[in-house]
Amino acid sequence: MSVTRDQLIDFIYDEVRMLDEGRYDEWLSLWLPDGIYWMPLDYKQTDPINQTSLLYEDMFMLKLRVERLNGARTFSQKPKSRCHHVIQRPFVDEMGEDRFVTNTSMHYVETRLDEQQLLALTVRHDLALVDGALRIAGKRVDLLNCDAAFRNIQLLP
Repeated sequence: MSVTRDQLIDFIYDEVRMLDEGRYDEWLSLWLPDGIYWMPLDYKQTDPINQTSLLYEDMFMLKLRVERLNGARTFSQKPKSRCHHVIQRPFVDEMGEDRFVTNTSMHYVETRLDEQQLLALTVRHDLALVDGALRIAGKRVDLLNCDAAFRNIQLLP
């Protein structure tokens, strides 16, 4: 099966819609078991292991995050945080036989009660074609103002 540019772009739109609608279990199913979600702390950071990151989560940590967000006893999420992604049409940077790279600029809004935070960011998706389905092998979220002080980011840009 070959993947078209439009299918890659639709995949990115579908992913952010899942996050905006709070469909976290469905979102988790998009990931490969060894996938990594990375949000660097520094501009143009190249090393997530030996340098501090805002987030560096493997599947175990992503599952814990989703369990917390879905949990009935998560008091820090009463009422629940909500988010909204406004994305630019993704660029398809690499198209291999079964590996793909996209790059998407977006504005991300996260709100809870009367607090709202707006983040400008760029997301790189490393995607793989596995058994005829696109899956996330890696997601890197670069915040435009990564070196600023933030409140907690509760959800997933």
